[in-house]
Amino acid sequence: MKRTSLTALALLTLTAPAALAESIITIAHSKAFETAPSAMAGGGFMEITNTGTTDDMLIAVAADFPRVELHTTEFTDGVAKMMHVDGIPIPAGETITLEPGGFHVMFMGLRGDPLEVGESIEATLTFKVAGEVPIAFNVVKRDMAAHKN
Repeated sequence: MKRTSLTALALLTLTAPAALAESIITIAHSKAFETAPSAMAGGGFMEITNTGTTDDMLIAVAADFPRVELHTTEFTDGVAKMMHVDGIPIPAGETITLEPGGFHVMFMGLRGDPLEVGESIEATLTFKVAGEVPIAFNVVKRDMAAHKN
């Protein structure tokens, strides 16, 4: 009996720090820009803050589109190219901004149904540690003066 109690106490002691480590995710300024009627895709942007003690990673976004992917933008000789990424690191204690010219969400397969100002895109973000976080991307007018790169 004594050995079982000591083993249980040792296991509890070893696992306690892991149980206390966590990722606490908050989302701010989530938006998507309006698209032209002929656009096949639109972008989603936001600020993700991890106030927890454990690094996390955004690994997926689900929304009512044929495909939704995480992307980054790479520039080669002044030409921008969208590249699929498997995840976006969200370090503990930091804020990561998804923005034009950097990391972003791609809503693909619009097929003549453009994103229009005033619409809201319901989505679920999936994080490796924090799990699922529901959000809404508000569709706003594209401000070309603020558009980076």
